[in-house]
Amino acid sequence: MHPPSPASAAAEFLQQFSIHHRTEYQYRHAVSLGPHRLMLRPRESHELRLISSRITTWPPSTLTWAQDVFGNAIATATFQEPAEKLVIESDMTLELNSDAWPVFPIATRAITYPFSYSQEERTDLGALLSCQYPNSLGRVSAWAAGFVLGNPTDTLSLLKDLNAGISANASYEARDDEGTQTPTRTLDLGRGSCRDFAVLFVEAARSLGFGARVVSGYNFAPALQGQAGTTHAWAEVFLPGAGWITFDPTNRQLGGFNLIPVAVARNLSQAAPVSGSFTGAADNLLRLTVAVTVNPD
Repeated sequence: MHPPSPASAAAEFLQQFSIHHRTEYQYRHAVSLGPHRLMLRPRESHELRLISSRITTWPPSTLTWAQDVFGNAIATATFQEPAEKLVIESDMTLELNSDAWPVFPIATRAITYPFSYSQEERTDLGALLSCQYPNSLGRVSAWAAGFVLGNPTDTLSLLKDLNAGISANASYEARDDEGTQTPTRTLDLGRGSCRDFAVLFVEAARSLGFGARVVSGYNFAPALQGQAGTTHAWAEVFLPGAGWITFDPTNRQLGGFNLIPVAVARNLSQAAPVSGSFTGAADNLLRLTVAVTVNPD
């Protein structure tokens, strides 16, 4: 996951990016490959226009496309022949039209916290309002409540303080192992990766009554331009009037400037870029390598 990058000094609007994402599995012996679920196609929106997108695999595969319950594009790759190596490459070109200093049209009823979602909003948000991890002794909710400075308090300021408070209390640490720390473990350790920070933010926001979801995608960090990086994770909170607002606790960022979303989900495990199986002994997998480059065109 990308380390924090410096904030842009001025607002920019239309940017074009090329992204190359390569995942390689190396096996000790030839294995039979099961279907692989690929979440590599960016989410198009009024801010993001996909110009081109191509996925290639070795060995060759048949790709079938579908959308999940969140509207994410899912490609399923099926393979016919055994292989000692599996390579999945995704090449994309896109335009991103986002503001470094966004203004959000939050509905009057939600400008101050606490506020109530409408019954229709609560129904539609569903599980995105509910905490997903065991919260022993209310640790996360108590920590989140510490950012509520008054009753009422400014909603956006509360969320910005929560966003900044994560990296103020925990240091960034790149982790190559799969999975995500529980929010309480991130608090206890005082360190975590961007996916750990995103999950902690979402869980804390939900404990305060907000509808929130995790996002997986890419971050263009100028300091890493042209270098191999990896994927990035952040969060979104639903506020009436404004809709989904982006919060990136790793970079203390508000808004989606330089962030390229691929998948949104209730739980980050639902947004893995590549997942699949093979038939054979578990120790047949020798190594997994992921390389990502994000460059402006």
